[in-house]
Amino acid sequence: MIQIIFGDNLTELKKLADQSVNLIYIDPPFNTGKVQKRTAIKTTRDENGTRIGFQGHHYNNEKIGSKSYLDSFGDYYSFLQPRIEEAYRILKNNGSFYFHIDYREVHYCKILIDEIFGRNSFLNEIIWAYDYGARTTKKWPPKHDNILLYAKDPEHFTFNTHDMDRIPYMAPGLVGKEKRDRGKLPTDTWWHTIVPTNSREKTGYPTQKPLGILRRIIRASSNPGDTVLDFFAGSGTTGAACAELDRNCILMDNNSEAILVMKERLGAAAQCSI
Repeated sequence: MIQIIFGDNLTELKKLADQSVNLIYIDPPFNTGKVQKRTAIKTTRDENGTRIGFQGHHYNNEKIGSKSYLDSFGDYYSFLQPRIEEAYRILKNNGSFYFHIDYREVHYCKILIDEIFGRNSFLNEIIWAYDYGARTTKKWPPKHDNILLYAKDPEHFTFNTHDMDRIPYMAPGLVGKEKRDRGKLPTDTWWHTIVPTNSREKTGYPTQKPLGILRRIIRASSNPGDTVLDFFAGSGTTGAACAELDRNCILMDNNSEAILVMKERLGAAAQCSI
């Protein structure tokens, strides 16, 4: 079952029982101080169009809508702290917590989460690296996000190496056929494209994360029938991955545009509480 909840996540988290979910993934606002906005564009072939594409054909672009939210908080850590404390309470003792952020705030967020979960509960800083979009010439272009992984009990937590997607060997000629065909386990550095503009996966919601990232997390850190919680659900990628992988999911967001995107994306698989 996929449940969509519209409302302030701190209020809604307080309604959930202690130790009631197996896995929590959140992708909170990154506190960039900017309005995050995505414009949806429809491209049609038109020999009188102003855009030239593949094989010299002409196209026209039509703006068909946009989605946005303000990514700015005066006191980011006071905003996050009570929500992460609720996450700790709700998470089962063998559960895992994935916190998705970027380079601007990751160092401070780790200190905050260390205080709540305990430094011994920190397992990994996963680097999600991608190569897409504009590049600044004033510094090294930032092309990665950071995902902090904590286990509530670092001695007992779900981690399914047998069910993980595997990656190709960089030098396949140096390993045997069995290993080459099976591939190797991912490390803490993940290379994965962002959601491409022309992808069928694209919802048009700002900061949408790719299904491949969430599939990997959910397969590794939960089992079929488990309950996954995402209380900054956005475009609903966590719910889409859970629907594919036979997990239950609770999605929360206080942005009405996000709720509409999730309802359309998940369809009959989701129940919406407003």
